[in-house]
Order: sequence, then C-alpha cells, then structure tokens
Amino acid sequence: MASPKSEVIGRCCLIACERDPILTTDGRTDVRAYRVQKSEKKEFKINWDENGMAMFHIACWNVLYRSASARTPERTSIVLTEMEKDMICEAAKTAETHNSYQCIKDEGKRIAELLKQSNHCIAFTGAGISTAAGIGDFRGINGKWTTQEKVKQYGQRGVSKTRGHNMLDLRPTYTHEALLKLTDLGYIKYVISQNTDGLHRLSGIPESKISELHGNAFMEKCEKCGNRYEWCRQVRRRADVPANTCERCGINHRTGGICQDKQCGGFLMNTIINFGDYLEEDVLGSAKHHAKRADLVLALGTTLQVSPANSLVEMGQKPTRLVICNRQSTPYDNVCKEMDENGTSTLGSRVFGDCDKLMSEIMRNVLPKEELQEWEGGREERLTAYDLKRKL
Repeated sequence: MASPKSEVIGRCCLIACERDPILTTDGRTDVRAYRVQKSEKKEFKINWDENGMAMFHIACWNVLYRSASARTPERTSIVLTEMEKDMICEAAKTAETHNSYQCIKDEGKRIAELLKQSNHCIAFTGAGISTAAGIGDFRGINGKWTTQEKVKQYGQRGVSKTRGHNMLDLRPTYTHEALLKLTDLGYIKYVISQNTDGLHRLSGIPESKISELHGNAFMEKCEKCGNRYEWCRQVRRRADVPANTCERCGINHRTGGICQDKQCGGFLMNTIINFGDYLEEDVLGSAKHHAKRADLVLALGTTLQVSPANSLVEMGQKPTRLVICNRQSTPYDNVCKEMDENGTSTLGSRVFGDCDKLMSEIMRNVLPKEELQEWEGGREERLTAYDLKRKL
C-alpha cells in the first residue's frame, strides 16, 4: 500500500474553527446526528449537513462534546442551544475517529515490534475489517444498528440511503491478506472472528487456524452426522427439504443441501449464529484455548461489545498486551493504555482508523522491502483465484 497523498477533504464543521482545512493525513472525527430544518439551525455552532453529518478536527470535537455533556460550563465551553446539545450527544454514539497518518505510521512500527517479540499472538476480528470489501459495519455513522435506531427514534430524519451487497461478490481486503501472511510467517498463531462473510477462509486461512464464532455464510454442516462442507454449487440439493424452525432463534437453518456421506444423507444447515442461538461448543472451545495462551491480541475492526466473545481478549497471559484498531471507542480502550512495570511505555496500542492503513504500516515493518513489494504486487493474481473459487 502506497503512502497516502495529503489532500484537502473539507473544513471543520465547527463554525468558529480557525484551524487549517482537514487533510487526508490529518486526524479527524466524523459524526452523525439527525436531520433538522434550516430554520432550526439559526443559532447552531456547527455546520451540520442535510443528513445530520459533520466532520471535525479531533480537538474541536472533544471541546464540543465536553460542552454538550458538562453539567456545569467550563472555561473552554462553547455556548450551545439545547437542541444542538442533544444532537451532539446523539452524534457521539456514532463518532468515528481517524488518527493522523503520522500516528498510524508510528504505532504500526511499534506493533510490528510487539509481534516480533510475541510467542503466541492471536487476532480477533470484527465487521470493520470487511468495510473495505463493501460490507457495512454495525455501529458508526452508517452502521446497520445506528440506522435502525435512528429510524425508530426520528423516523425518516434518521434515514440515509445505502446499497446492499451480494456476498458472492465480496473479496478479502488488505487486512484479511495481511493476517494470512502473518499467520504463514508464524507471527499470528490463531484468528478468532465474529464475521460471517467467509472472507478469512477465502483468503486462505485454514480451518485449523480460525474460530468463526458466529458462523460462516459459505459453510454448511450436516445436522445428523456433523460433517462440514464449504458451500459450492456442486453440493446435491433438493427443493422438498422440510423446514425445521429453530426453537431458540425462530429461523429455519436448513439450506436444502444433502450430506455427501451416502451412509448418512442428512440435511445440511447453515452455520450462522443468530440472536438467541448458542455458540458452537467446539468453535468456542478452540477460541478459548488460544485466547488463554495469548501474550498479544490484535483486535481489529470490532467495538468489543458482544459477549461472550469480547471476554476472550483479556483471557490470556498477564500482563495483557492488547492492540485495538477501529474507528470507535470500546470498553477495552484503557486496557491498551496500561503501562509496563517500569512505567515507561504502554503495554499495548490504541489506534483509531481504518484497519487496512494500520496493517499496511505493520507489514512495512515486518517484511523486507523487496518481499513486501512482491507480496503486495500479487494482489491481482490472488483476486483471480478468489473469483475462481466463488464460481465453483
């Protein structure tokens, strides 16, 4: 991945801001509140767009949020109307922060050193590593749950139009491929994923090196003998397979596929874990086994709010070395900032931004220059291989 060009992407939406325009290499915070009429914006201190979105320098957003949430005004507070205070507090739930390029570059170098020193590093991944592939995340300014909540609270004022995606068209991102490379090199011992998109397996992560806690849209299993099959068009299917509604989630998991074991012939079911379903014991068991051995955890693209999965990141050896990279705050941010026994440096790292950008810097500090260029240059060939696999 080439170093980003420094280009203007807009001005800070705090009207009183006198700083320079925000560049692609600067730190920034993006938020989304809800739509308001022009007449209601008369005394606003923020230049909200028509969809209730706004972009700020990180420092400007921090002052605004403190001003909106403080019970008593501070010396640095900005005087806000009650409506705008409400909008800011609502927007804070969606805030996406991007650290500056220099910050990500520095942290990428430091994390690469942590990887080299680690004996048992695991990666813990969420929806944020797949946004570059076209999959929306759950929280954030355009997150699925954010949109649903805003429609529920504010009706059409909370709506922003988004396009769906075809799972068959999705391909692994830079982060997926980097995790595979680091696994092949022995730096990462195991991957634990909350994603159901199947992109880790498509990238080449073997089944023995991953726990897909919430299932895989491209993996089926026989409800009779337990055999698992990676989805393909050649699997024998029948249109007359009777539905079998799950008692816990109320969904029919059967796919119409038939077990390839002629002595079994059981019905295949998807492996997706829906709300109300239990995690598969063997999948969770493998995840716990590696989580307990971990001396370094890379949590990528996740807000770490879903239990019991989130507890895995603190299950390893002490002191906990936790690296988190995503755009939003998590309940585990302070764990990343804990100091070593000498009190001279943090044990982990907390990076706000896109996972692809951080992983690019990590790979730049792990691989020799020529090897990095060769690996990154093989992207088109890998994409062709992914296409062929999805067409089977």
